[in-house]
Amino acid sequence: MLTISEKNPASAKQSTIVGAGDYFIHLVHKGETLRILDLEGNQAADTLFFNANDSSERYSAVDTIREQSNLYLTTGSQLRSNENNIMLEITADTCGRHDTIGGACASESNTVRYDLEKRCMHSCRDSWMLAIAEHPEFDISKRDISHNINFFMNVPVTESGGLSFEDGISAPGKYVEMIARMDVVVLISNCPQLNNPCNGYNPTPIEILIWDK
Repeated sequence: MLTISEKNPASAKQSTIVGAGDYFIHLVHKGETLRILDLEGNQAADTLFFNANDSSERYSAVDTIREQSNLYLTTGSQLRSNENNIMLEITADTCGRHDTIGGACASESNTVRYDLEKRCMHSCRDSWMLAIAEHPEFDISKRDISHNINFFMNVPVTESGGLSFEDGISAPGKYVEMIARMDVVVLISNCPQLNNPCNGYNPTPIEILIWDK
């Protein structure tokens, strides 16, 4: 559902530009609002959430899909953890639909889906691994990396039950905004994928804004 936020970017306590292929990792306190802004359009933001006090509790696509009876995320969606607790709730969305089943690109998937020569291309999993290695203070390990959300990404389910990676439905200036229902660590890979149209074959920057509660 398309909804516009009343929040003014000028009043955000933090604003960060995340370059194409780069990562963002940050603590968002309960009651704070997080906005992910698609600056140039057609960009995928592969996102993970963790309980800031216990990284073994993390975003779960299975619990989220089951509780809302919908494959896709938009305004009103409650992002649930593997313990079925509400981690965040989407409060504004000018894109309209976000994927939570397509997964993230990795060297293995690049090889299987595209070509052996694509194995060494930079991937979202690479970005996550670099982020947790450079920020041990968040106590996130490789085994904690699980289901992710692909904000702005268009992954329709085909009639045969498969997935199709299609051209994005976002545009410059579109955003998704959510309020934290617990202290969470947000980990984003601004997807560097060049082999399918999720980024229009041209990865671009995103902006992350955070407001106090």
